[in-house]
Amino acid sequence: MGVWPAVASFLAVALLLAALYRPLGDYMARLYSTDKNLALERGFYRVIGVDPGSRQSWQSYLRSILAFSAVGLLLVYVLQRTQQLLPGSLGLPAVPEGLAFNTAASFVANTNWQSYSPEVTVGYTVQMAGLAVQNFLSAAVGLAVAVALVRAFASRKEAAIGNFWTDMTRSVVRLLLPIAFVSALLLLLGGVIQNFNGFTSVTGLAGGTSTIPGGPVASQEAIKLLGTNGGGFFNANSSHPFENPSAWTNLLQVVLMLVIPFSLPRTFGTLIGDRKQGYAILAAMATIFTVSLAAMTALEFSASSALAGSMEGKEQRFGIAGSTLFGTTSTATSTGAVNSMHDSFSPLGGMLAMLNMMLGEVAPGGVGSGLYGMLVLALVASFIAGLLVGRTPEYLGKKIGPREIKLASLYLLTMPTLVLAGTALSFAVPGIREDVQGTSIYNPGLHGFSEVLYAFTSAANNNGSAFAGLTANTPWLNTALGLAMLLGRFLPMIFVLALAGSLAAQDRVPVTAGTLPTHRPQAVLMLCGVTVIVTALTFFPVLALGPLAEGLL
Repeated sequence: MGVWPAVASFLAVALLLAALYRPLGDYMARLYSTDKNLALERGFYRVIGVDPGSRQSWQSYLRSILAFSAVGLLLVYVLQRTQQLLPGSLGLPAVPEGLAFNTAASFVANTNWQSYSPEVTVGYTVQMAGLAVQNFLSAAVGLAVAVALVRAFASRKEAAIGNFWTDMTRSVVRLLLPIAFVSALLLLLGGVIQNFNGFTSVTGLAGGTSTIPGGPVASQEAIKLLGTNGGGFFNANSSHPFENPSAWTNLLQVVLMLVIPFSLPRTFGTLIGDRKQGYAILAAMATIFTVSLAAMTALEFSASSALAGSMEGKEQRFGIAGSTLFGTTSTATSTGAVNSMHDSFSPLGGMLAMLNMMLGEVAPGGVGSGLYGMLVLALVASFIAGLLVGRTPEYLGKKIGPREIKLASLYLLTMPTLVLAGTALSFAVPGIREDVQGTSIYNPGLHGFSEVLYAFTSAANNNGSAFAGLTANTPWLNTALGLAMLLGRFLPMIFVLALAGSLAAQDRVPVTAGTLPTHRPQAVLMLCGVTVIVTALTFFPVLALGPLAEGLL
């Protein structure tokens, strides 16, 4: 694919997202603000003993999330450990303890990191009842947290921020399930498989025999992308023709990854009663995404001109531009799906994939997590702007005091701490260092360091993509990456919900002549600058040890 077809693909995606922005964003706003419940939802509330009309404090909301996620973690772990006893196991044995923990943590944390080949490790029951179900539920948890923070900005002196059980249930029943169902049908029309054929032996034209795995792929593929999950049914993920058969299914998958994160700013603007604020958040997200995509595409085209082997790891069906569009989308959201191997990108192209995650995945980020991450950054940007001009810092009528800025700072520090600590321990502790360098790293030297750095960046940001040269199914990496995924998911949620509680308890400050406007182009540029400076520059020294050094050789 040349430059102009690449531009056409980008414009096609942009036009589809623009067409869906208003209807989907407004639909989600109605979804989270209505008092009406569907019959299916009311039945579920009776079963779990929840009053859908009750409202929770941020502490109660948080306890519900943690309890719900802990149960999910346990169930996915048990399903894997008892796989051999379940129907549809395909004769596969139980998943080992360390790998089962890592996988359960991964899918509950919306990461979908896979240290294994799915088609030969987990059977149909684990895939459908465990992994696919968590694809829905983990995405719904992210949406619930985002909506709780938005309500806090819109509220006046309230102790409650909503009801987690109604937010989660509505997210699944009224949003994720309907769109995933339609998307699965479209993927089926495009050639994605959906069967229960198990392993089929076929004889090729040359007389050789091959074993081809089947499975219910289209149904899992749809929610894998829509929920910004990313775990593939096959080890090759979306580069596998059974998951992503053609150029148009490739574009459909890109749209599915982006449609909810890019529509949530409309939901935000509608719920707070100021849609200009939603456009400002959208503009910041779109600016960072477009710059990243243009840079990655230019670097990979440049590498293609200089190196004949730069197409290694990229699908000929999609070309360089199709690979960079998908790769930017995957790492700028929290999806982690791949249609090409990021390990095969040029050193600086691979670094941009890392940078997309190191920004905190806010452009546009994961389902829910991208919006609440960007709102935290917007709060910090408003705090800095207020200090620069000598005005009391506030954002959307809420004063930014010591408690708010401390919680925002803890949110921003969590991910870099996990990434840098995990990478450092992998090379600093003697016993671990020898194991990682001797067992896990396929490419020694600078690129091997980048592989480990990418792994912890992906885990702590709940992305799930990887530099494929790293063998992560080892005791250390299964444990360390599993903990990074859980801490990287739930610690930020704690700080966001505490921030929501603090904001909700405040009255809204009226707009005056001294109020700094946060919807104008200057505010958007300020937000983009804070996003890059506060997050990406934290990682400059460690990037200089890996991809930057490799790119200069």
